[in-house]
Amino acid sequence: MTAARAGALALLVAAGACRGKNDPGRAVVVASKGFTEGVILGQMVVELAASTPANVEYKAQLGGTEVVFHALEAGAVDVYPEYTGTLTQEILRKEVAGRSLEEVLADRGLRRSRGLGFDNSYALAMKEARAAALGIDKISDLVAHPELRLVFSNEVMSRADGWPGLHARYALPQEARGMDHDLAYRALASDGVDVMDVYTTDAEIRAYGLRVLKDDRQFFTRYDAILVYRADLEARRPDVVASFKRLEGRIDNATMIGLNARAKLDHVSEGAVARDFLTAQIGFAGGAGPSQRVLASIAGRAAEHGALVGLSLFAAIAVAVPLGIVAARRPRIGRVVVGAAGLLQTVPSLALLVLLIPLLGIGSPPAIAALFLYGLLPIVRNTHAGLVGIPESLRLSARALGLPPRARLRLVELPLAMPLIVAGIKTSAVIAVGTATVGALVGAGGFGQPILTGIRLDDFGLILQGAVPAAVMAIGLEALLGAVERRVVPRGLRARGNA
Repeated sequence: MTAARAGALALLVAAGACRGKNDPGRAVVVASKGFTEGVILGQMVVELAASTPANVEYKAQLGGTEVVFHALEAGAVDVYPEYTGTLTQEILRKEVAGRSLEEVLADRGLRRSRGLGFDNSYALAMKEARAAALGIDKISDLVAHPELRLVFSNEVMSRADGWPGLHARYALPQEARGMDHDLAYRALASDGVDVMDVYTTDAEIRAYGLRVLKDDRQFFTRYDAILVYRADLEARRPDVVASFKRLEGRIDNATMIGLNARAKLDHVSEGAVARDFLTAQIGFAGGAGPSQRVLASIAGRAAEHGALVGLSLFAAIAVAVPLGIVAARRPRIGRVVVGAAGLLQTVPSLALLVLLIPLLGIGSPPAIAALFLYGLLPIVRNTHAGLVGIPESLRLSARALGLPPRARLRLVELPLAMPLIVAGIKTSAVIAVGTATVGALVGAGGFGQPILTGIRLDDFGLILQGAVPAAVMAIGLEALLGAVERRVVPRGLRARGNA
């Protein structure tokens, strides 16, 4: 039990240390959702805020709306780009009836800027040739073609202003599937799907020659781009708020489409796109400065990824091995312990990260906590299996020698169970390396960052910058644990390949 407490304490200390790094009291934290337009707008805010004496941090592509908005409410984020339609139709739809958006936000300690100048609404789109062949010009025309395959962004699949509401308004006979927005464009281009949801400022609409279907029953509302920020930021750093309010009314729809096209089609970095716009439109003379923090080298990502895996694995070992011992010695408790550890494995990683944000904020802490929880099952199960699998004759021999219970555990039982315990640790380590990539969705960095960016920008090179080093790290970590196994497992108990 002492080891378990030590492991839990280590996890909390590690999380606390990481959280202090991202404390909004020490820096102005700018965030964005996980799509190109949001990243560009967030980068503009970063550049403008960095022109003040404030220390600025950027948490780019944090995932969906729920992740970023909850982080804003919890104080882990100070400002991020949002859309009025998303706020009124999804996040705050139960509160805005008869009240202004400003009043509802104020109740939550939040404020909004005026519109940035463009409306990025939802729409449905098809390939022009396919739509023309079927005579489809408006959304209601889809009713006559139940065979069409529809895909929607994963977030939109469950939102009231997305597929559920659209399906009901138009009585569409199709069943839609969820898909990453950027991957859906590729599926549409290759005829893998027929209809997808688009944002009206997407550069791909022109690039792929798509027909945007008329919303003839006026389901979609306006989605005016704004900045949402914490009220305490205005009191704490009025200069920062004044700096990013310079964006109000400066970006029209055509301009935003052009900015998206430069990033997605011309493969210009979001930082360069943002700086070029600021220089041309508002005479901003900033440097590369903070934007370079987003572009980390592979070595930097390896350090971030290694910290996530190392801290979570250390804590998992410290907690899971004692739990496995308890499970082996107390069968009734053991069933509960192993069952609970197995139940944790069934919780989707992104859902768990979202649940942890109100408690631990964004960045490394929720990622470390999630990896710790996912790492428990292999170690608990293997420790339990290794101990209960010891032949009874060996236990009797240890007792005959007069060894007390703790000495039997330390000198006989744990050494005999060590091959299985180390195997469980290896499994947990490999799971942690792979799962840690999801931590990029909550700003934890690591190899998930270039993977997500590469998927979003259709840049295979960026994907490889994250995927290949992650695979190498997993192989290297397994080899390292193999070397540890040779040190701690008696030669006679090792598997032939590890002798």
